[in-house]
Amino acid sequence: MIQDIFPKVFHNEFIYDPAGVDVVLAFNGRSMLMRQEEDGRIETPPLSLFSDEQKKDLRYLFSIDDNRYFLYRGETASFVPEQDEMLPGFRFEKLLKLRSGYPQEICFAGETGYHLYVWYRDNSFCGRCGKPMRHSLKERAMQCPECGNIVYPRINPAVIIGLTDGDRIVMTKYAARETKGNALIAGFCEIGETAEETVAREVMEEVGLEVENIRYYKSQPWGFELDLLMGFYCNVKGSRDITMDEHELASAKWIRREDIVSDPHGISLTSEMIHYFKTHPEAFS
Repeated sequence: MIQDIFPKVFHNEFIYDPAGVDVVLAFNGRSMLMRQEEDGRIETPPLSLFSDEQKKDLRYLFSIDDNRYFLYRGETASFVPEQDEMLPGFRFEKLLKLRSGYPQEICFAGETGYHLYVWYRDNSFCGRCGKPMRHSLKERAMQCPECGNIVYPRINPAVIIGLTDGDRIVMTKYAARETKGNALIAGFCEIGETAEETVAREVMEEVGLEVENIRYYKSQPWGFELDLLMGFYCNVKGSRDITMDEHELASAKWIRREDIVSDPHGISLTSEMIHYFKTHPEAFS
């Protein structure tokens, strides 16, 4: 998955003023400032291309090994994505490119940096009293100097669901999504709901089926959508006839293990769960 960057180590602890600057991430909507070579390699602009005035708008994010990543918080909206160069040789390209590019640590840093970019962007003003927010000097948080309101990074809990019936699994395609590949049933946890209750509710809402034997698989941070994804497998209970939510899904079908085309190197929890179902029949017997 995209966060599996071993032997490199991700350090997300808060540091107010770390020594040195190595990597700069800049965003414009759902685009990131980058250059992608023909072989798929992604490069971010070096610090040397930023002016002294632009360097004043850098905010420390995290480190991977000894490489420190900073967010550029200056003006970017005037640059047309995929057209204008903000810096020589670098333009804003769709975040989608991070899902197929390399090196993986840059792609992971990009999607995690985007997560924090959105949080900073959306919390410039206090939601309680409307005054400008300030960066905390003690932790990764935004704090209101007027009323004391503290806001931490937003993380949306969501579930990915492998609904199985013997050697079959329900595979879907979502309507009106940027990515058009195969998916599994998925959805966000609601207030007052356990993750397991979310699994049962989302399956009923999206394909009209009941479930049993819900079991946890693993989780994944997914900064593209500000999510923490939790993967579950479960068995269908009762009827196997799918009643699809046509507003949410473009298709939903039972697919036999032998007919699944999976990606052993997929970056998402969804792709790993599909591949695991295909290659580990003993776990579902």
